[in-house]
Amino acid sequence: MHMRPQPCQEPIVPAQTADVARLWQRLAPERWPLKAEDLPAGSALVGGAVRDALLGRLAPEPDLDVVVPQGATALCRRLAKRLGGSAVVLDQERDIARLVLAGWTLDLAAWEGDSLESDLRRRDYSINAIALPLAPGAALLDPTGGLQALARGKLVAISSANLRSDPLRLLRGLRLACELGLSLEPQTKAAIVELRELLAGVAGERVLAELEKLCTAPAGHTGLLQVQHSGLLTPWLEQATPLAALAQLEVSHAEALGLQQSEWSWALPLARLACLGDGAAFERLRSSRSLQKRVQTLRQQMRVLDGRPLQSLDEAPRLALQQALEADLPALLLLTADPNSGELLARWREPADPLFHPRPPINGTVLAQRLQLQPGPVLGQLLQHLCREQAFGRLPPGSCADAIDAAAQAWLAQQGEPPA
Repeated sequence: MHMRPQPCQEPIVPAQTADVARLWQRLAPERWPLKAEDLPAGSALVGGAVRDALLGRLAPEPDLDVVVPQGATALCRRLAKRLGGSAVVLDQERDIARLVLAGWTLDLAAWEGDSLESDLRRRDYSINAIALPLAPGAALLDPTGGLQALARGKLVAISSANLRSDPLRLLRGLRLACELGLSLEPQTKAAIVELRELLAGVAGERVLAELEKLCTAPAGHTGLLQVQHSGLLTPWLEQATPLAALAQLEVSHAEALGLQQSEWSWALPLARLACLGDGAAFERLRSSRSLQKRVQTLRQQMRVLDGRPLQSLDEAPRLALQQALEADLPALLLLTADPNSGELLARWREPADPLFHPRPPINGTVLAQRLQLQPGPVLGQLLQHLCREQAFGRLPPGSCADAIDAAAQAWLAQQGEPPA
């Protein structure tokens, strides 16, 4: 889950018409993994690729969504076999399949209804209901006013019924508005709020996928605040306490703290997710256990700090924090805005730093053999003690075996354990 800066070009949509020749130039069909002739008559490119090309934000290898009159799944399988790709059935009932070919992803779907126009009228938002027929000289098909909406900078729902048909579209609307820099048309905004309780019936995995996309948008923090204010997350995150830090989680804040682009590209989305809910909330969203643990750990360590700088912690809680957040420290610094973040990041970037990347100075099995200790809690506590001694400079990294043994025996004597 990383932020990906989008390429930026001048939008093609100054009014209600668009320059189709420029649109094709941006889409660069000569780079596609298949030719338009490979698809049946009546096929059209729809959705995000058309929209993003019009807006001048098309990715170098965009996902392509193509609708065909019928038989999309069978067509996908034939193309995969002939062109050496792989076919994945996404929805057998609705005849939707995915072709993965030469690093590209192409989704094929049969028309919903008896024509391309009827298919477009069943979509979520007008900006996603613009079609580019894959036929020489064909004009854009825009039955719901998507070009006009783009020119006005508005996100307009095609109908309330279309939003009801798949309530995930409510959350997707706020995500698209944030990603594309659009404002919600008033009736659309009212419909999203009115229908918000329907989101409770959507599978958690789908809700999470939209949230993760929103978190990776450069202005994702503002979109997430709008999602919260709209009450869309109540069915999923009602037991979580949102963190006030969300409002400051923008790129400029990350750069001011000293994070590099390679760091904030993943740390900002993670920190934003941690503002939404705890591990239990993400369990309800059916996230991976890894994400649940990372979010929960971030929130726990924020409570440990309680607004204090990291360096103010005593040794035991400081070491525990460094161990728990060895990989995710930049996300914690984003959430706490530690005044010493530059110094902390510099040490974190050094893999050999014994506090920021704490490790016992000796393997547990080797230590047990040398001191004739049995595996168990005492050995674990001893290894943690040695790790702490090294982390805080009382046992320099690379210490000889005799120094490590002496430190271990001194600790065992303090615990009342007979040294070897």
